[in-house]
Amino acid sequence: MHHDLLLARRVIVGLWAAWALYWAVTALNAKSTQRRESPASRAAHVIPLLVGGLLIGWHSVTWPALAARLWPRSFAIYCLGVVLLAAGLGFAVWARMHLGRNWSGTVTIKEGHELIRSGPYALVRHPIYTGILAALLGTAIASGTVHAALGFFVIAAALLRKMRIEEAFLSETFPDEYPRYRAQLPALIPFTRPRQSAPR
Repeated sequence: MHHDLLLARRVIVGLWAAWALYWAVTALNAKSTQRRESPASRAAHVIPLLVGGLLIGWHSVTWPALAARLWPRSFAIYCLGVVLLAAGLGFAVWARMHLGRNWSGTVTIKEGHELIRSGPYALVRHPIYTGILAALLGTAIASGTVHAALGFFVIAAALLRKMRIEEAFLSETFPDEYPRYRAQLPALIPFTRPRQSAPR
């Protein structure tokens, strides 16, 4: 059992490392930036992202309240978490491929920015966030600890804030197209509501 859990943990680390490497390499080919959020606005979601990531990945927590387990260690639960993690990262990569050179790690509008509606963007408006949140949830499930669950909710709150800023940027950049797109698709969870007819 211990060997199986150790192997599953290494798989989790390997999946995140491979995803981070892909993200870093593809970021080199992004378009030039036309408009960017302020440094203070960026810090308001970057700092919680870092705190949440530390909470999820921190294995040697000594504070009993944070180290407490939400469910017993189990290889089956580890496998469930790994499957959700892999599916989430795969979904985020799929979205990143469709977004192409329009992607940015900050809230920006690129030179010649395009409103992408293909692939996963035909299912949700923010599929990268959907994939990342699913991957983080899978990691938290595999951890099964209070600190990992807390980290997930901290990151989710930060991403939701960032998403609202992106929506405002996109609505200003595409004043006709984006409101129609927003009326047709959910933000994060596919198939959570029927598609609505676009406003005229």
